[in-house]
Amino acid sequence: MNGNTKNNGHVSPQHILLVEDEQDLAKLIILNLKALNYSVDHATTLKQAMQIIEHKKLDLILMDRMLPDGDGIMLCQQLRQAQKQVPIMLLTAKDSEADIVLGLEAGADDYLVKPFSVLELRARVKAHLRRGQILHNHQQQLDFNGVSINASTREVLAFNNALELTAREFDLLLFLAQHPLQVFSRLQLLEAVWGYNYSGYEHTVNSHINRLRNKLSRCSEHDLVKTVWGVGYKFSPPEAHAH
Repeated sequence: MNGNTKNNGHVSPQHILLVEDEQDLAKLIILNLKALNYSVDHATTLKQAMQIIEHKKLDLILMDRMLPDGDGIMLCQQLRQAQKQVPIMLLTAKDSEADIVLGLEAGADDYLVKPFSVLELRARVKAHLRRGQILHNHQQQLDFNGVSINASTREVLAFNNALELTAREFDLLLFLAQHPLQVFSRLQLLEAVWGYNYSGYEHTVNSHINRLRNKLSRCSEHDLVKTVWGVGYKFSPPEAHAH
């Protein structure tokens, strides 16, 4: 069953916001999401989406880029600046690598290029929501020398500095830190953190690793996420004297 258990034992459906102005496509997506027992709100503009975001707790946002009142990337940036950590998946007809990287660097956690398979959309959504629950339930607190990662509160403290990470950046760091010094390929990270391993999406991992490193480097000279050339990436715990 898809949902979150409340104190009284009742399971509430996970809540998704769809921001899409193409009515036929929106109806198709909503039909499929509701078939998976998710609760869905639908907005056709950035303004409508923001009103829903301000009043409801969301587990995932699916957002088109080209909307009547602007680019979905604008809302993505606003949410990250406001430190809202809800996962965001962009639905876009812009399929160049530059456009995709632009979306990821704006704070999106994933993207799906139009036209897409409804089966792939369903699989991606389920993977995003499932991975979030698995990661949070694994190990609640990880402590290294100067670095603390709390899976329950989704907070990272690195050498007395609180890091502002997107939902997927946090999940990526948490997974790597749960397996210190173990090397993972990009495809392995896609499957473990994003929940799928489609070949061709490896640069999604690259972009998130680069953003994560940039944020970590502001707090410490120690390279916490290291590249193992020709293989992948690993979490390298800081030494006791690192600052």
